[in-house]
Amino acid sequence: MSILHVPQGAKRIVCLTEEPTEILYALGEGERVVGISAYTVRPPEAKENKPVVSAFIGGSVDKIKALNPDLVIGFSDIQADLAKQLIAANLQVLIFNQRSIQDILEVIVDIGSLVEKRREAKVLVSSYIQRIEKVLDRVSLRSYRPKVYFEEWDDPLICGIEWVSEIIEIAGGNDVFKEKARGRSATERIVSADEVADLSPEVFLASWCGKPF
Repeated sequence: MSILHVPQGAKRIVCLTEEPTEILYALGEGERVVGISAYTVRPPEAKENKPVVSAFIGGSVDKIKALNPDLVIGFSDIQADLAKQLIAANLQVLIFNQRSIQDILEVIVDIGSLVEKRREAKVLVSSYIQRIEKVLDRVSLRSYRPKVYFEEWDDPLICGIEWVSEIIEIAGGNDVFKEKARGRSATERIVSADEVADLSPEVFLASWCGKPF
């Protein structure tokens, strides 16, 4: 008798950020999630039913290991130190580094593939693309696009990541730092107050990552 079996995808997944949790629930695979980030808000039942094991930069290796995950999913170079600790603890770790909307759509399909839901993930992505295209059609009729400054961090001032810049443009705004937004590292997106003032944005948006505004 063979002791091997055809893989069915990871059954116990720890999500170090909120995106993979939301994706897995959207694919109907929320039961696979066994640990989540403190910043998880969607879906609300995840925060109610799953243990919190990480913030954004840091997390508890002991808590994560105690959950006996067969996969830990994280995001970006900012979680590199935590990922290194988890790998040293002999855990399976997968770090995505999405920056653009297209990158995000690719990650959704990749995560779907990990849990035998690639087809469903592609359907979900197609629905998002259709919604975006509808917005683009409506926005194309407008003659005016307000200048927008999005602030990701306050000290130093850091402007928005690429997908944020893309959303601003899709929604009908003009991101004043759209060129800087393409910088993959946060250090490439540092700006000064004088630079912001010189560009005279009409709309200011701020969403400091993990810090009250």
